[in-house]
Amino acid sequence: MSKRKSKSRSAGHKGDRKKKARKFVPEYIGTVKMSREGFVFVAIEGQEEDVYVKASKTRGALNGDTVKVAVTQEKDGRAKKRSGEIIAIIERSTKPFVGILHIVGKQAWVLMSSKTMPYDIEVPIPEGAQKGMKVAAVVDGWERGESAPHGHVVDVLGLPGENETEMHAILAEFGLPYRFSPEVENAADSIPEEITDKDRAKRRDFRSTLTFTIDPADAKDYDDAISFRKLENGNYEVGVHIADVSWYVKPGSAVDKEAQERGTSVYLVDRTVPMLPEKLSNKLCSLRPGEEKLTFSAVFEITPQAKVFNPWFGRTEIVSDYRFAYELAQEIIDAGPEEAMKRDFGEGSECGIVPADVKEAIIILNDIALKLRERRFKAGAVNFDRPEMKVDIDADGKPIGVHQKFSKEANWLIEEFMLLANRNVAEFVATDGKMGGKALSKAKTFVYRVHDEPNMEKISGLREFAGHFGYKVGELSGGRDVAVALNGLMEQAKDKPELAAIQLLALRSMAKACYSTDNIGHYGLAFRFYTHFTSPIRRYPDLMVHRLLAKYMAGAESQDLDYYTQQCKHASEREVVAAEAERESTKYKLVEFMQDKIGQEFDGQVSGITEWGIYVEIEPTKIEGMVPYRTIRSDFFDYDADHYRAVGRRTKRIIRLGDPLRIRVKGTSLEQKLLDYELVEEL
Repeated sequence: MSKRKSKSRSAGHKGDRKKKARKFVPEYIGTVKMSREGFVFVAIEGQEEDVYVKASKTRGALNGDTVKVAVTQEKDGRAKKRSGEIIAIIERSTKPFVGILHIVGKQAWVLMSSKTMPYDIEVPIPEGAQKGMKVAAVVDGWERGESAPHGHVVDVLGLPGENETEMHAILAEFGLPYRFSPEVENAADSIPEEITDKDRAKRRDFRSTLTFTIDPADAKDYDDAISFRKLENGNYEVGVHIADVSWYVKPGSAVDKEAQERGTSVYLVDRTVPMLPEKLSNKLCSLRPGEEKLTFSAVFEITPQAKVFNPWFGRTEIVSDYRFAYELAQEIIDAGPEEAMKRDFGEGSECGIVPADVKEAIIILNDIALKLRERRFKAGAVNFDRPEMKVDIDADGKPIGVHQKFSKEANWLIEEFMLLANRNVAEFVATDGKMGGKALSKAKTFVYRVHDEPNMEKISGLREFAGHFGYKVGELSGGRDVAVALNGLMEQAKDKPELAAIQLLALRSMAKACYSTDNIGHYGLAFRFYTHFTSPIRRYPDLMVHRLLAKYMAGAESQDLDYYTQQCKHASEREVVAAEAERESTKYKLVEFMQDKIGQEFDGQVSGITEWGIYVEIEPTKIEGMVPYRTIRSDFFDYDADHYRAVGRRTKRIIRLGDPLRIRVKGTSLEQKLLDYELVEEL
């Protein structure tokens, strides 16, 4: 059994047999990225180009391992990619691999079907597990001469195909927890629920001010609320009230350490894996209607023309008067001022019929939010308004439908006021405390949400691609003119078949937003100063921001830069892992949804082109699958990476991103989370 892949397994050690003298080559520390076929790339921090390593030169390194790699061939005219060899394994990854347990006598293996692991793992027979169960195993080592890596099972996940098993398998693959330890649960349960005079001391009281929340209909925690009050001078006082998690979760506590390690909540298709235990996320820190809650707030005076004055930050206490789902708030907005005041909304909802003063507040706040949004785009913010696909599931987790989820004014209302709070908190710390103030030469240590300028080489590729559709984008030197050009391009392509492809390439040209103590600004939002202040229930950086803001408002000196720099790096990494897990859960459910559609035909659009095939999104669900070049009977296609296209050798047919194609569903693989399509070709 263990020799099932012995040839490819042992090949990884050939490089150990004979050490050749070689000239000096650059060496780096990086992380292994491995394919099911055994291809290895080493990602090096701060470098865009990965290093390709042949299977014979990996020294038995596996996906996720930290290694030292020597670059023996740089990318040039002869080599399409830079390559090298692994010269040392510095640290084995502790992230589990998920597979099926196979037992023969007293020996056991975890059989892999992972996209990142080509080798089975030899393990001791785990207690309580049965042959055929899905398990998570960690590799302990792979010594020279061994035909397979060896490790141990860290979790028995259950029977393959069951929803709980598969969702837990995704979490295990990404090293994400799906339960809290008894110590953390007990620590959370011991936090007092009663609000005392000590808790209220030095807090600004908003309990009598009109306040409400707007969240998705299925939300279980409400971590932000908006308050609204008319002022005598004709302006409005608008408060952005955020659950005061930092009041309950103390630095260094068991709950804090766990939240810090998790970094973020994770949202799979059928569940939320919270950063904080339920006692905090769904009770103490959830701004539920009719309950007194402790909050940390940003309060503004705003004119009817959306000019913002006099920001105030501090600890507060609120009572939410009404809980809106986005859909109900949107109904009021759609009705318009006059009609909304005549009609009843919310009958049968959690909070009952919406009072007149609440309807008026929604309409006024929406008008302000639209003005703020328009001003932001005029300043050079990039407008990526792409619909999100959402999988509908039944009570057992089975996918029963897929629909597009569009953002409307109710979503933008909350978004704009959250952006306003985030921006002003960052500006307060980074400047002299005045709106539009000058950045301090020695600003205090702070956690920023930053977004670098786009990759101009990729922008040039986008310009050329758009030109094939007749769109003209002038020469761009960088900076804000790129954002203006992108917004103009996407406005021209609005409602056109090629819009999705243009948006995709524009997104690929953008840098990734992350957390940093080095404030380089937020390019996508066109903000000089920006942070995350508004979701401390689900993001640890927001909790750090609350603590730092409270310290600085109390007169504290600048905090430890190295510590917060490391925390920003960790939080950014956890955010990426969470996003990948969320995508994998969606992929799994989409493949599951398509299992009974094999043989059916759909219209679609080309959503991706690679060296091995074409990716197609079908209508109306936007579910993506791949058409391998080898399955296209009419011609053999070559991948033209420089022009984002595939070109037929015989017919010279060109297939580009956004092109319409008709496909047939050929096969599904739940284990691989892959869909195989084939072109419906004219005979």
